[in-house]
Amino acid sequence: MVGGGLVGSALAYELVVAGADTVLVDRHDSGRATDAGAGILSPETHQDPDPDTFALGMASARHYPDLVARLADDGAHESGFAVTGSLLVAERPGDDEIMERAARLIAGRTPGLVDEVDPTEAARHFPPLGPVRRALFNPAGRRVDGRALNAALREAAVARGLRMVDASVDSLSLDRPRGKVDGVVTSEGPLAAGAVAVCGGAWSPELADALGVPVPVHPLKGQIVHLSLPGVDSRGWSIVQPVLGFYLVPWPDGRVACGGTMEADAGFDHRPTAGGLLQLLREGLRTAPGLAQAAVTEVRVGLRPASPDGLPVVGRAPGWSNAYVATGHGAEGLLLGPLSARVLAGEILGMAPADRPLEAGVPRRLLERWSPGRFGPGTGA
Repeated sequence: MVGGGLVGSALAYELVVAGADTVLVDRHDSGRATDAGAGILSPETHQDPDPDTFALGMASARHYPDLVARLADDGAHESGFAVTGSLLVAERPGDDEIMERAARLIAGRTPGLVDEVDPTEAARHFPPLGPVRRALFNPAGRRVDGRALNAALREAAVARGLRMVDASVDSLSLDRPRGKVDGVVTSEGPLAAGAVAVCGGAWSPELADALGVPVPVHPLKGQIVHLSLPGVDSRGWSIVQPVLGFYLVPWPDGRVACGGTMEADAGFDHRPTAGGLLQLLREGLRTAPGLAQAAVTEVRVGLRPASPDGLPVVGRAPGWSNAYVATGHGAEGLLLGPLSARVLAGEILGMAPADRPLEAGVPRRLLERWSPGRFGPGTGA
């Protein structure tokens, strides 16, 4: 396993649970998306009209309670996962058409679940909220702490026998005539392997290129500011998602995360910037003026691995019998990552579909659209 973000750690966990001898090599890149993500899990209110993408999001959300319970059974209790509810709001006249379109889509997908809330009552779900024109409440909305979940996955996996290597992978040991990867060469020495999975987030093309497989993911920079309201009990607050604007994610200790920017041209620059912070605070305080006296405690930056078509890149690398790729989850890594890792673990282990019940909620045609071979045949072996 190459890469220790959420996808790599989740894949390592699933493999060791299944009894596979697994090594996770991680160089701890600064700016890793997992360490910055706000962790909103509310596919019910997503506005993407694609039914397959919606089905995938719902399957991913259903996977979370099972995963968190398994981690707890393995002694890793702190994941930051909780059902908080989420509020989708329209704030300005220009939001009305988008909100109406979203409301129709949501009602058709989840009839009877998401309720219209009187705009004057919306602040009951998030007290710092300002005036809104329209609000929809999703009682199933959830959030997760990416850093905490990643640590929990590693803790549980190590307890089951995972070997961790803090190093960079400098190259792959390739047997081109046979179309096999024999292992990796790390900064700490070579490691033999029966299979290799590249889970390097936005850095994945470095090794995919060595396989001759085009994986054109690029870093999509996102900045998130964390605010603190000392002495405030925010345990009952819900997530706020403007139809156009930055989200607000509350945590039990009076902390609120506001994000996130979408900076496609920043490359691998993982610095928080004055312009990014200005944008976050301006938009966050417009939505929730009650946060004006909150302390700014931290600005996190994540480089989301974004693919050209917006879909994850997950599966076996074409031309190779034992090389796999898992990246490209974009801004939905915390939602989609654990389930896609579970799906890929089944593929790596050669499990029959009957032994992979979680995939029942994931359209087969969508899994096929994830294929690393969709961007061109490459040179392969």
